[in-house]
Amino acid sequence: MHQSVNGHPLVWLDNAATTHKPQSVIDATSEFYARHNSNIHRAAHALAARSTDLFEGGREKVRRFLNAPSKDDIVFLRGTTEAINLVANSYGRANIGPGDEIIVSTIEHHANIVPWQLLSQATGATLRVIPVDDRGEIIFEQYAALLSGRTKIVSVTHVANALGTVNPVREIIALAHAYGVPVLVDAAQSTPHIPIDVQSLDADFVVFSGHKVFGPTGIGALYGKTHLLAAMPPWQGGGHMIEDVTFTKTVYKGAPEKFEAGTPDIAGAVGLGAALDYLESVGLPAIAAYEHDLLDYAQAGLADIRGLRLIGTAREKASVMSFVIEGQTNEAVAHHLDRHGVAVRSGHHCALPALRRFGVDQSIRASLAFYNTRADMDVFLKALHRLPR
Repeated sequence: MHQSVNGHPLVWLDNAATTHKPQSVIDATSEFYARHNSNIHRAAHALAARSTDLFEGGREKVRRFLNAPSKDDIVFLRGTTEAINLVANSYGRANIGPGDEIIVSTIEHHANIVPWQLLSQATGATLRVIPVDDRGEIIFEQYAALLSGRTKIVSVTHVANALGTVNPVREIIALAHAYGVPVLVDAAQSTPHIPIDVQSLDADFVVFSGHKVFGPTGIGALYGKTHLLAAMPPWQGGGHMIEDVTFTKTVYKGAPEKFEAGTPDIAGAVGLGAALDYLESVGLPAIAAYEHDLLDYAQAGLADIRGLRLIGTAREKASVMSFVIEGQTNEAVAHHLDRHGVAVRSGHHCALPALRRFGVDQSIRASLAFYNTRADMDVFLKALHRLPR
């Protein structure tokens, strides 16, 4: 964060895309490669033992972060996208068939739409979509009307990446469970901002990405209830996930190993564990309160920008401001901000259905993290006031 961009101190407001890493995460990853580097689980030597302990220690830190009952309920994957694909291809293909229905919401990231579309095309199932109102809040009554005996899974975001809407996932889960339907929660955008307790939520699956929570890229995790993971077949085959292989039959290990074929991102798991330690030391409740104040401050300032239309005005939002400005292209606004050292994202944010609900294909998105300040917001707002007209 201590660098200049185009002659100005960097103001990083692209946190919904990826977050920067505390020194402790960089050090933990570097230390792993410098001192402990070894493959895990499959050797008796000292480095293998240290590497395995560090990797499994990362799993325990994820368990603690989510308050999962057991670290065996935590599967390491490349991130949220791969985790959703695993559930769709393992749980989905084992439990969903012709005439069945899958429910998602209008404001999902593409990663929580496309895997379910692919599953629907392969199985003859139907994708049902919860609509949202003009604030970007799901219409709960219409969600309730979609649930039926045909519903086999509900998969919803906790925080919408393009709008910042915080969905009422506790209520979504409770209503689905009244129909005996499991729920997957995409927590990629909520885990950096809001405490998550999978047992309190009674979530069936929760997925998130390391690089959104100040950890490395290429690592993430899936939480699944023990009985669901036990019943799910493997998705990928390879080393480590087997008990025995012959040319006629393979016997698989239990969860989580049966879902972790091949050599994992060991250093990534170590770095993710360090990132979660860092978040725990700061405290997510304190982060949530601080960011809420910062978001209110910034959105009040945006209201003074001539021609600016905020997209997503949910009563409960988390750290995202998505907007368009009349007479300006999104890309031009983003380039103008970059010239002032302010990093935002312009584009569709991998959430085209969400944006099209509000009549646009793209927007500018400024997204916050706990290392942003009111001074950052002042720089951002001042640069917007200086837009050439």
